[in-house]
Amino acid sequence: MEELSRITRVLEAALLTAGEPLSLAQLSKLFDPPLETEMIRKLLDELRAAWGGRSVELAQVASGWRFQARPEIQPFLDRLSPEKPPRYSRAVMETLAIVAYRQPVTRGDIEAIRGVAVSSNIIKTLEDRQWIEIIGHRETPGRPALFATTKQFLDDLGLISLAELPPLAELDTSHLLEPPDAPAKAAEAELALASPILDTPAGAPVDLGAPDAPDGRARPTEPPPTLH
Repeated sequence: MEELSRITRVLEAALLTAGEPLSLAQLSKLFDPPLETEMIRKLLDELRAAWGGRSVELAQVASGWRFQARPEIQPFLDRLSPEKPPRYSRAVMETLAIVAYRQPVTRGDIEAIRGVAVSSNIIKTLEDRQWIEIIGHRETPGRPALFATTKQFLDDLGLISLAELPPLAELDTSHLLEPPDAPAKAAEAELALASPILDTPAGAPVDLGAPDAPDGRARPTEPPPTLH
């Protein structure tokens, strides 16, 4: 019992002082010999319960485990930082929504859904934010890059996996939109109504038109849906 208590205190200290989430594999290396991940997981569950009701909680996200302020406390902590969180254009948020809910997708897929060209700056913004990344290439002429979301994207949303993403129409990202878009409903809600591709169940075959051109842009056989 005393040994388990010591192990729990070590885990607690590591998580409280870490600047990023720690995985089970990383936490097991705190000990010599390394502990089994199942034991680590059990102790973390107990530690999470022990912190229940406090202003800080132990949470599991995609990259591992971390201590974080509870959602109702975070607005007060935000007052300590004079820097405002970055705001993103509607085009950036629409592109992110498409990647998140229809991944993996090519640039051509995104353009077919949005009905407009996707600028390199939009892709670069999302890559610089570490929300999307290239995970491979589609085996079509030109082998266009396939984009998917990252663990950082899930971590920033406080999620463990993509399965926890809320229904598209329920998302509210207005706090991330640049004015004057901020008062509007999240761009993804419009996207859900305007896009037959996003209405298709994940994994179902989707007709994006003709094969992608070498630059990764789709050649739709019919005019793509346009957002208003």
